[in-house]
Amino acid sequence: MSADAGLRVVLCWHMHQPQYCDQISGEYKLPWSYLHAIKDYVDMAAHLESVPAAKAVVNFAPVLLQQLNDYSTQISGFLRDHKAIRDPLLAALVEPVLPAHPEQRLELIHNCMRIKYERVVARFPAYQRLTDLAKPFLNNCAELLYVSDQLLSDLLFWYHLGWMGETVRRSDLRVQRWQEQGNNFSLHDRRQLLGLIGELLSGVIDRYAGLADRGQVELSVTPYAHPIMPLMLDIQSAREATADTQLPELEFYQGGDARVRWHLQEGIKVFEQYFRRKPSGCWPSEGGVSGPTLDLLEEYGFSWAASGETVLRNSLSGALGEEAAAAPDAVLKGYRVGSGNTVCFFRDDKLSDEIGFNYSTWHADDAVANFIHHLEQIAKAHKGRNLALPIILDGENAWEHYPENGYYFLQTLYQKLADHATLKLSTFSECLQDGVEIAALSTMVSGSWVFGNFSTWIGDRDKNRGWDMLGDAKRAFDKACATGELDSRQLREAQLQLAVCEGSDWFWWFGDYNPAHSVSDFESLFRTHLSNLYDLLGVEPPEYLAHTFARGSGAPAMGGVMRQGQAKT
Repeated sequence: MSADAGLRVVLCWHMHQPQYCDQISGEYKLPWSYLHAIKDYVDMAAHLESVPAAKAVVNFAPVLLQQLNDYSTQISGFLRDHKAIRDPLLAALVEPVLPAHPEQRLELIHNCMRIKYERVVARFPAYQRLTDLAKPFLNNCAELLYVSDQLLSDLLFWYHLGWMGETVRRSDLRVQRWQEQGNNFSLHDRRQLLGLIGELLSGVIDRYAGLADRGQVELSVTPYAHPIMPLMLDIQSAREATADTQLPELEFYQGGDARVRWHLQEGIKVFEQYFRRKPSGCWPSEGGVSGPTLDLLEEYGFSWAASGETVLRNSLSGALGEEAAAAPDAVLKGYRVGSGNTVCFFRDDKLSDEIGFNYSTWHADDAVANFIHHLEQIAKAHKGRNLALPIILDGENAWEHYPENGYYFLQTLYQKLADHATLKLSTFSECLQDGVEIAALSTMVSGSWVFGNFSTWIGDRDKNRGWDMLGDAKRAFDKACATGELDSRQLREAQLQLAVCEGSDWFWWFGDYNPAHSVSDFESLFRTHLSNLYDLLGVEPPEYLAHTFARGSGAPAMGGVMRQGQAKT
């Protein structure tokens, strides 16, 4: 295939978790960062390493990089210097004396059930037997005195073993031995498992840096704590794509431009600290873009950004009409907006969502064959042109729905695409270097990768209440800064805490259509982060932070952790 023509396929995986650590107590309230690391981040690196001709873009949220490093430090500190682990679930794995109080034991059992039953628990008879024994106690706390310490420790052991990456499961003799053993794990076994977790966490960032050094991976970044930049710059921009959006009482986010700049600066700094290079590209949090957002990305040196297909269709429709918006080659080009130089790419929603939502129930060979058939048809329809097809999706939450954490699908996908005669795996920066077609957009309609609007983060009663609470906290922050009473250390701590509160994830989960347990987890942590900000400012938190304001009762697809790019009609 010539260097200047053909269909380039860009696989872009976004790795992201919000800040789960209480920045004042140092305790992690939820374990998802380290669990996804030992399963999904490790597996994705291994799949790429095993197919040297494969390429991908991997995007990391900086606040996630810091958590991965912190967990690695915690584990080495525990094993080497007997320092405490600040994640209760991870600490329980190696705790010689498990809690005796019924409520604490119930919480451990409940936490060890938060795993995909069909794909993980049912795969291992020993794990399934443990969960069958433990389930009745979830509804009968009084009977917990009959739960032995061995059952609890084995359940903790299997939970962490269940979260282990499939590539580790197939290559590490310790994991294979533990799976064969099945039960009666000793304290020594548990400490060995913690050591393996530490090994994986300590190496995962460097593995991606190594892949980037070899030219297999382009590493990109998201603003520091994953804020929705367009809404921070102009909350009214929520109505550009959806005119009837109900906005919060907060009419504008005070000092939003300065805060977006802070997230960009801090994000780039953290990225360079861990990966030893400057990022060329940015996946804006949730693919959230607008004209002013792209202007800022260009100002901070990004050559490319990316968003969702519906954002492009909305922008083309407004600028050039419905025919241009419906053009089949629309998502195959990059775009410059106005007089800007930063090129924006847009995900192919259909094919990206096939991976995220549908192929998990297919045989891997059939799924990859179907996917490549679609790519070949697209390439054939546009033969002779220099185009790029972006496949962009969550790099961590889809795989638990696949057999063996997507092992066969990802291995086959990378190998088949790497060997293909006419399709070429590429990165966004390579696409720019190779001169893919770039078109002009006069204006950008503000929106995100989900439905092309911001309805996932604003417009619902509970989401709007969250924005109003964040606005109150920001005004308290500004007032405290104006007094000049915060020293440099206090100001830095307050800035970081405010940044955590500005993350998108809290607003994602607010809304009664989400699962009750997830809404509860994120709603309470959001209030904790806001309360901590007030404490750092020396201001008493408002009374409303002592009260739950969002509850869930829904059962969305994939548990709500992922959403499709386009609304179903």
